[in-house]
Amino acid sequence: MVKIGDIELSDFPLLLAPMEDVSDPPFRALCKEHGADVVYTEFISSEGLIRNAAKSVMKLDIYESERPVGIQIFGANLDSMLKSVDIVEKTNPDIIDINFGCPVKKVVSKGAGAGILKDIPLMVSLTAEMVKRTHLPVTIKTRLGWDYDSIQIVEVAERLQDAGAKAISIHGRTRAQMYKGDADWAQISKVKNNPRMHIPVFGNGDVNSPERAIEMRDKYGLDGAMIGRASIGNPWFFREVKHFVKHGTHPAPPSLAERAATARRHLQMSLDWKGEKLGVFETRRHYTNYFRGIPNFKSYRQRLVTEDRSADVFVVLDEIDELFGVTAL
Repeated sequence: MVKIGDIELSDFPLLLAPMEDVSDPPFRALCKEHGADVVYTEFISSEGLIRNAAKSVMKLDIYESERPVGIQIFGANLDSMLKSVDIVEKTNPDIIDINFGCPVKKVVSKGAGAGILKDIPLMVSLTAEMVKRTHLPVTIKTRLGWDYDSIQIVEVAERLQDAGAKAISIHGRTRAQMYKGDADWAQISKVKNNPRMHIPVFGNGDVNSPERAIEMRDKYGLDGAMIGRASIGNPWFFREVKHFVKHGTHPAPPSLAERAATARRHLQMSLDWKGEKLGVFETRRHYTNYFRGIPNFKSYRQRLVTEDRSADVFVVLDEIDELFGVTAL
């Protein structure tokens, strides 16, 4: 059994990665239903939180059905990060996660996200002070290093553990790589194999099939897998991995009826949570994967990602039901 602090998880837990404009409550709910053991919110700016910025505050919304759920925050200013911990605590998540891995320029340029990989002492001291500030377990999401020549993730992970972190998720790329090239799981394995490490070490990056998840467990010895891009428009990925772990076979893929019903439900939940404009716009990125591999579907997919009104998107989904012979679940 894997534990984050006092939170007991399965032997090889699957975590939904924090993804901007993706890991919102509607999508987290779907992933949780299909087997995600832990879900994380979109990353939240500490500066936005302490200034009560609407977008940042909205991301604090969590629901009982999501637990265990972690709220992820980012920043490089100690005072702002500590104040944000106080704000986050009031929403009563199960975990507070610190983002030390986002490679996006607007985050890195402020010394936050992966930008802090240039200042390891600050990374460690921020972690230590935030751990002291809260009763909740603090976890870390980071990358291998700033670039290939500066990788020291084994030492960094050990220092973060000593600072009080209860788990660490490592994306197997450097900041310089962004999302290019292959994730280097061997470097993450070195962290797990460090005899001084006793907190869970989760792998992230290129977990795009059940076989790859098993490889992360069996070949690299990691404690669990954090799933990011493979889950977009594919909340069933979690159940596929768990089925493969248990039976060694692939389950039947979701039927077209289930795909259509899930897309419809996802859109409605998004409309309820963030309103018409954002609800329609931010659900678009999921449709390609919801209906991947369906023959003669191009025109419907195009309409799904271009319609601006939810009513018109629902019309397309109704047409899919009728024209493709989908029966209600």
